[in-house]
Amino acid sequence: MIETRNLYKTYQMGDVKVEALCGVSLRILPGEFVAIMGASGSGKSTLMHVLGFLDRPDSGEYSLGGEDVTKLTDKELALVRNRLVGFVFQQFHLLPRMSALENAELPLIYAGKRHLKDRAMKEIEEVGLKDRMLHKPNEMSGGQQQRVAIARSLVNDPPIIFADEPTGNLDSKSKEEIINILKKLNEKGKTIIVVTHENEIAAYAKRIITMRDGRVISDRATPGEARNSKTALPKSENLIKGILEKSDSAVKEGIEFFDYLRQAVSAMLSHKMRAFLSILGILIGVAAVIAMLAIGQGAQESIEKQLSSLGSNLLIIRAGAHRSGGVSLESGTTTRFTFQDLEAIEKLRDCIKGVSPSVRNRAQLVYADNNWNTQVEGVGVSYAELRSAEPTVGRFFTEEEVKMRNKVALLGTTVVKELFGASDPIGETIKINLINFKVIGILPEKGSAGPQDQDDTVVIPVTTAMYRIFGKQYIDSFYVEALSPDTIDAAEEKIRKLIIKQHRLITEDQQDSFQIRNMSDIKKTLESTTQTMSILLGAIAAISLLVGGIGIMNIMLVSVTERTREIGLRKAIGANNKDIMTQFLIEAILMSFIGGLAGVMLGGSVSVLIGLISGWSVKVSVSSVILATVFSLIVGVVFGLWPARQASRLDPIEALRYE
Repeated sequence: MIETRNLYKTYQMGDVKVEALCGVSLRILPGEFVAIMGASGSGKSTLMHVLGFLDRPDSGEYSLGGEDVTKLTDKELALVRNRLVGFVFQQFHLLPRMSALENAELPLIYAGKRHLKDRAMKEIEEVGLKDRMLHKPNEMSGGQQQRVAIARSLVNDPPIIFADEPTGNLDSKSKEEIINILKKLNEKGKTIIVVTHENEIAAYAKRIITMRDGRVISDRATPGEARNSKTALPKSENLIKGILEKSDSAVKEGIEFFDYLRQAVSAMLSHKMRAFLSILGILIGVAAVIAMLAIGQGAQESIEKQLSSLGSNLLIIRAGAHRSGGVSLESGTTTRFTFQDLEAIEKLRDCIKGVSPSVRNRAQLVYADNNWNTQVEGVGVSYAELRSAEPTVGRFFTEEEVKMRNKVALLGTTVVKELFGASDPIGETIKINLINFKVIGILPEKGSAGPQDQDDTVVIPVTTAMYRIFGKQYIDSFYVEALSPDTIDAAEEKIRKLIIKQHRLITEDQQDSFQIRNMSDIKKTLESTTQTMSILLGAIAAISLLVGGIGIMNIMLVSVTERTREIGLRKAIGANNKDIMTQFLIEAILMSFIGGLAGVMLGGSVSVLIGLISGWSVKVSVSSVILATVFSLIVGVVFGLWPARQASRLDPIEALRYE
């Protein structure tokens, strides 16, 4: 079954080279019970590790069932360990958070045979632990723990059992129990290879190989056990080839995601505080991202609401202040707008949708015993559409009322509150600068624009304002709405040229005597500022999420160090690099996912709380929730990948020896 020729293995310990194996050659037949003996440092454990595929020789040949195993990849060696070999260690190497039954099931998981759980129960019963199979290792004696380890080594029915000082940590009674179990296994046809330094254990073996300084110094059958060296090796190329062929289908592909997830959850539950602190880091980061983005989104919507009150695609044309001889003159001294300008602008229908004149001044309002000083603006009928000022109650004035200079007025909500309180103002008469006006409508609420209250205003027909209230002969400004955002620049240029032509503004100083303000530029600037603020807030919050990710990486690296021997055990029973890496990676992602979900709930709650306490506008968007959750998962993958990779690259024998 096993044949080696001239095996050499050297370890580098600092500056010193230690030759553990020096040209070891031997043959082990199927069904033999072999004891490998020798003092500490003789190389017996190293030989067992090489024979058990836990370590590779530096040189030499090693055949199993007639097949050279030195050429197998790490993945193939893991598969062979899982199916052909069972290990019993001096330190038991049971996972403390698992029951006896779960420990015995582990090789089935890596063989893709978890559905054969009854096999693990049967092996536990065979070693006499039927009533203890649900107990944890710390609830069992040393002898019971070693019996669990034997059950684990047998669960995949391997033909070879390796036992490394299996009774080294046991009392005399437990020693006898373990030896009897090994003897019975040998009687059933298992090939047993035991590494020991105890003569009473070697006495049960059929053959004793003694080593010293890395060499075999004797190889003899025990008394009464004749060894037929001519026994033919079985024609068992399928020992390895058959397993490797099956590995592409049912063996390693049978490991389910649920198995990895179960292992990850078990690891987290066994270190609750460590897992909680990792989850807390991600939770705070995700909550901060959602809360910050909610504040930024709310601020952006608030600004957009205020901007919508200005009207869309709006141009405001004002008479500017002309400078003469270094002296700034009064606004409108050079360019004074008239109704002829209004008619000329209205004719630019290829690029504008509507235009409204505007004159404004402050005036004193009186109703009954209440009075209020506010801004009165005279406008045209188009104003309602241009400035999104369709009345919420009542109506807007008509073209006929503008022509007739009727004394009708629409009040802002602030004016209504100051003059009428909770009363309905529609149809009531108020005095504007001692002139009676009939209230015909209430303007929509627009809120504040900086320090200015946009609802503290009264709108009346432009002709009424000019000739009855303010005594003006000229129009202060025009509101012009372009056909679309794409025509704003064209409309601005055409209006500029039109006014220059209408008023014969020749010099540059004269051409500076009026201003055209493009409200879309202001809108874009404010939106850009708000977007920048949102990005800044999100970036600041993302830093905390990044810190949480670094915390997960640190925790996982610590976990790899603490669980080094566990990793070695998993590799010894058949886990390959991918299995180990997947398990640790899922563990990191799981913590990130839990932290992300909790962070979403906390972030949403904090956002609402901020809105209630501060009165700020906040909005938790679906996109921010998805962004934060996805980002937390990415953090889990990115920061969990390196620790998982470090765990997967551990050498199985070095990991098992780790203290």
